[in-house]
Amino acid sequence: MPGERLHLVRHGEVHNPHRVLYGRLPDYHLSEAGRRMARAAADHVAALDRPIAALYSSPLERAQESAEPFAERFDLVPEIEIRLIEPTNVFEGTQMRRSLMNPLNWWHLRQPATPSWGEPYASIAERMLGVMDEAWDAADSGDVVMVSHQAPIWITHLRVAGLPLRHDPRTRRCALSSVTSFERVGDVWREVTYAEPAATDGAVDVGAV
Repeated sequence: MPGERLHLVRHGEVHNPHRVLYGRLPDYHLSEAGRRMARAAADHVAALDRPIAALYSSPLERAQESAEPFAERFDLVPEIEIRLIEPTNVFEGTQMRRSLMNPLNWWHLRQPATPSWGEPYASIAERMLGVMDEAWDAADSGDVVMVSHQAPIWITHLRVAGLPLRHDPRTRRCALSSVTSFERVGDVWREVTYAEPAATDGAVDVGAV
């Protein structure tokens, strides 16, 4: 039988004292607060009292570490799925505010609808919905949890809602360790709930381009 509900979970806070836009760079791990956030997300999903049939994670360390509380609580082995990864970004490895002060970088902002600074939004939506469809069809009568990143989750929300993919990254409704839940009726996805179970008031790392 196909899945019953699919939860896209954003990773917890990363230890990033220098405010680097880390993107797909290796060795960026959860902070202690981030680990608490990840546990809060797992506690929230457990409190829904729904069977979890499968657990997937982006290959980046912060996502795998955020999947650990789900693996422990539901006795599942996370499947690493490359399509859940953070998008590419030309500003990766820099401090974003400093980069934007350099006129040589303004060229990368010329087409925000694409966006010109990284992976096209349409590509993100295609890969996310592709992995969601496959996981849904493969699930054995239960929910699916996928641990991913802010941009892929928000782009999925926009595509499912039928909204334009172009947006200001600062306006994304996708907090650290938030849970955005979907159901598929036939071939059509619909968003059913959004929750922010983790306390993020003191977080340093709260978003990305």
